[in-house]
Amino acid sequence: MLDGCTPWPAEFAVRYREAGYWTGETFSDFVTDRTRRFADRLAVVGAGQRWTYAELGERSAVLATGLARLGIAAGDRVVVQLPNIPELFEVVFALFRLGALPVYALPAHRAHEITHLCTTAQAKALIIPDRHAGFDYRTMAAQLRHAGTAPEHVVVVGEPGGFTPLAELRADRPDPGVFTRPEASDAAFLQLSGGTTGLPKLIPRTHDDYLYSVRASAEICALGTDTVYLAALPAVHNFPMSSPGFLGTFHAGGTVVLAPNPSPDTAFSLIETERVTITAVVPPIALQWLDAVEHGSQSHRDLSSLRVLQVGGAKFAPEAARRVRPVLGCTLQQVFGMAEGLVNYTRLDDPDDIITTTQGRPISPDDEIRIVDEADRPVPDGEVGHLLTRGPYTIRGYYRAEEHNATAFTPDGFYRTGDLVRRTPTGHLVVEGRAKDQINRGGEKVSAEEVENHILAHPAVHDAAVVGMSDPYLGERVCAYVIARTEPPSRSELLRFLRERGLASYKIPDRVEFVDRFPVTGVGKISRSELRRELARRLDTTR
Repeated sequence: MLDGCTPWPAEFAVRYREAGYWTGETFSDFVTDRTRRFADRLAVVGAGQRWTYAELGERSAVLATGLARLGIAAGDRVVVQLPNIPELFEVVFALFRLGALPVYALPAHRAHEITHLCTTAQAKALIIPDRHAGFDYRTMAAQLRHAGTAPEHVVVVGEPGGFTPLAELRADRPDPGVFTRPEASDAAFLQLSGGTTGLPKLIPRTHDDYLYSVRASAEICALGTDTVYLAALPAVHNFPMSSPGFLGTFHAGGTVVLAPNPSPDTAFSLIETERVTITAVVPPIALQWLDAVEHGSQSHRDLSSLRVLQVGGAKFAPEAARRVRPVLGCTLQQVFGMAEGLVNYTRLDDPDDIITTTQGRPISPDDEIRIVDEADRPVPDGEVGHLLTRGPYTIRGYYRAEEHNATAFTPDGFYRTGDLVRRTPTGHLVVEGRAKDQINRGGEKVSAEEVENHILAHPAVHDAAVVGMSDPYLGERVCAYVIARTEPPSRSELLRFLRERGLASYKIPDRVEFVDRFPVTGVGKISRSELRRELARRLDTTR
């Protein structure tokens, strides 16, 4: 096990193996087996390319050889920040062949977050595109290099701009001698937490635990060789990666179609031309799609191939959920999960009232669920409480975060999710909100503390408090309350300052309120609840 990771206690590992959840399969096995078993089938469509499984297997083997010559070896961590392009799979599969660990970064991350990931993971390399969505990642990498925080190697898909081009790493022929098969109990990669207390924590996922969730998800979602999965969200998110995502699709021998963005125009065109059968989106995207068919210019699209629309990442309002089948003509599947482990699905044969009003039930019979009050006492079914969980694919600790783990996990290994839920008599969970001080902006988790720290770096700012404000489209938006030292900066100046600090775009405040003082609690702390109430009152008066 990678240093800094918390293993499952031996008795639990034995139980999960005996139950057949952990089979000993590794991701290097997964790559070799699936690319051979489904060799002639179409694996990937995207960015004007169409690769069979055999081609994906060959490309990843060739690239693994080139990466090994660069110096990437088993156990090395490599930050992968690629958009939805086929090279993402080529890179990740190559790293799996070497026994190296991908560290998944979102395309929206900027210098601030990437520096944190590279430093915390002690990354050997960073792999980026040249440009994506108007942003030049080479400029960001140059900033990291100038600051001395860049990894040893920076590899670029496209024009290298002074860094190592990925194309040069494609060797003439693969060298199987560089391939490594790790232990199935080893960490396979590092994912990111939602970042509830500042910058995101790193989540170590093992081969055994993650591949169990992939296999089980593929079965629950009825995937097969006829599956055509549209990756409309950034594919390195846990949701489109494994719930069932591209990994579940590859497990079943289906085809993954990569969308450069989830707009109705882009997604519907791909659904129509590639005969997509299943896709996954967050609630704001689902609302866009519904409106585009009902009231927009997309009503002419042939979406008849679409069997399942998954919605997750944030709670989907029942009123919107009820529109999916009549408008899009497919089954809604609600998904509620977390990169730390637990995933819940409504089943495809659940009654409509369950599908539209709950966020599903757990994957595994051994997913242990506790719903407790503030004192960790169980609450009766039907009452709202804090969700705690442990199981065969839920981590026992964040990577190199011993102090945080002491509060994020109970002494007996239950993960404190931060979600407030209630359980129905059928065992389905209904999400009622977040206990942690975190803003869920359309499925993207924003830490109030992190944004506040950046605002406080502005020389004209005395204090700052960031809260979520209700929004019918995104669920929540970000509002910053700011106390200036003397003359307050303009809103545009403050937002430009945050962008220049490399803060991800989804974390930039949607609203800025300049105030003279903050409300405080009886012990002198900022009363965020009062700020939220005041904000709600202001919004009500402007409607």
